[in-house]
Amino acid sequence: MKKNSILYVGNDLVKKTNYNTSMAVLTKLLCKEGFYVLKTSKKQNKILRLSDMCFYVLKNIKKVDYILIDTFSTSNFYFAFFTSQIARLFKLKYIPILRGGDLPNRLDNSIKLSKMIFKNSYFNIAPSGYLEYEFNQRGYMTKFIPNILEIDNYIYKERKIISPKILWVRAFKELYNPKLAIKVLSIIKEKYPNAKLCMVGPNNDESFTETQKLVTTLSLDNSVEFTGVLPKEEWHKKAIDFDLFINTTNFDNTPVSVMEAMALGLVVISTNVGGLPYLINNKVDGFLVDKDDEVTMSDVIITLLEHQNHLEIVKNARKKAESFGWNIVKHEWLSILK
Repeated sequence: MKKNSILYVGNDLVKKTNYNTSMAVLTKLLCKEGFYVLKTSKKQNKILRLSDMCFYVLKNIKKVDYILIDTFSTSNFYFAFFTSQIARLFKLKYIPILRGGDLPNRLDNSIKLSKMIFKNSYFNIAPSGYLEYEFNQRGYMTKFIPNILEIDNYIYKERKIISPKILWVRAFKELYNPKLAIKVLSIIKEKYPNAKLCMVGPNNDESFTETQKLVTTLSLDNSVEFTGVLPKEEWHKKAIDFDLFINTTNFDNTPVSVMEAMALGLVVISTNVGGLPYLINNKVDGFLVDKDDEVTMSDVIITLLEHQNHLEIVKNARKKAESFGWNIVKHEWLSILK
């Protein structure tokens, strides 16, 4: 049976950012399943990227069976709007993949545009239970298919004893509250002077400079490492030397970096926002605390270090991460792209 052809519309910027995105992973795996997949766009400038996306949709309108559209909540929302409406005009099946953690607010603030996109789609796909719930609550029929982990690439390290070595992996962006990580480290060092923090990620806004300033203000220069962007394989290798993973975001969907940390055997402590409570079962496969609460996050870490009662938690986290493997998730995709 001949597999269908697909055009994937998203930010195809892997070579420029060194991040192996969900778009890159899914397209590669669909190709291995025998699908013919085109991608757009590699343009960095947003106006050029939108033009490129629209051009590719028009160019391939009679050549593909489906269009997958990565859908975000901020300015990139309009990429999804324009490309979906071109597909709609030509009666081509399009499938928004809901990436933006703040999409529920976008639904409420852009009601007409949202209806035009999500009421006319072939399927709406939510990579998190959180967005599945929020979209269904507003009358947009949505199916949950998680982000994919190529689980065989994640070497699980059993850490029988954990030490105050903390890893943070995210873009430096105000929304992700990187300064919280520094505040947490400062508290932990009062009891564990040898505590270390490694922060992996690109500089996206002024929060990077502000975080560096806070490090100096709190006299933590010798305890914090900034690596900048690291390819997935490199930060995975670096993770071997760390035991704890903190996610400090003020709002989020389902961060792949958190899923990866669970797969690698790190103890995950995250803020309890957006889609995180749909990913992490508190005190079962990770820990959740209120956003911007360095005291509680520090208390959780100190308690873990004192009691070393983490082994069952990380085993459960690895088991959950395995449920995101392609051998399981692919059946959901294949049932749609038939």
